[in-house]
Amino acid sequence: MEHDSTKQFPLATWRLLITPPLDGATNMAIDEAILQALAEGQASPTLRFFEWAPGCLSLGYNQKWREIDLTALEQHDYTWTRRPTGGRAILHIDEATYSLITPEADPRIQGGITESYRVLSTGLLRGLERLGLEAGQASREDLRALRQAVDRGGGPVCFDTPSRYEITWQHKKLIGSAQLRRKKMVLQHGTLPLHGDITRIIDVLAFSDSEREHQRRLLPHRATTLETALGRVVPVEEAFAGLAAGFEEALALTLVRGDLSERELALAEQLRAGQYANESWLKRI
Repeated sequence: MEHDSTKQFPLATWRLLITPPLDGATNMAIDEAILQALAEGQASPTLRFFEWAPGCLSLGYNQKWREIDLTALEQHDYTWTRRPTGGRAILHIDEATYSLITPEADPRIQGGITESYRVLSTGLLRGLERLGLEAGQASREDLRALRQAVDRGGGPVCFDTPSRYEITWQHKKLIGSAQLRRKKMVLQHGTLPLHGDITRIIDVLAFSDSEREHQRRLLPHRATTLETALGRVVPVEEAFAGLAAGFEEALALTLVRGDLSERELALAEQLRAGQYANESWLKRI
């Protein structure tokens, strides 16, 4: 397994946020609020861990909302929102989610998007090691094989194929991540499915009956959960602690627990109302 040495990075102190379970619109508003506050000089680089309650389907920033089965979503008591980042649909349930926000000038980010994915994924890999799992970064061979499979019958599901340097286990996607660069800041967030049926997302997307069954058969060959990989259910608090320690070790960080500032809370409230819980914004595409 490839790991970068922390010696190439100067030691840095980041804020560690562990926020309580929140609805999807609030979670996405908080991520963007931290980015804006950091750009204003009113926040510090941050690693955040969080959960979603109730379960939420998130679409990529430019994904068409009609790919959702809104009736099925309501029947399952899920909500939906958009992410400020790209990609395809994710069902956020029984998972550990992280976000990190830091200036583009941070040496852990320099080198472009692909290189920053590679570097930041070392923190995720080290965290999984602490949880007892040897995982890897998606190789070109993984991508070629999985994208050929998608071309033969893919759809709007994020976890059906990894991007370069995303985290895989036995050639299946385990952690999906996405990145936003704005105002000379970088937001990267991603999700680690902890347990449960990886195909639940298929029930709330707008497939025909035959396509739904086709996708339900394919997805377990492309994605997996931490429970499947480890053979045990990892409590979310243990997952957060392991990933935090992995980021500290791999990226030469000291994480200090903190809280959202009044400025961040105000920004998050504005962003939630204007975008992430606003039906006209959500359905703009």
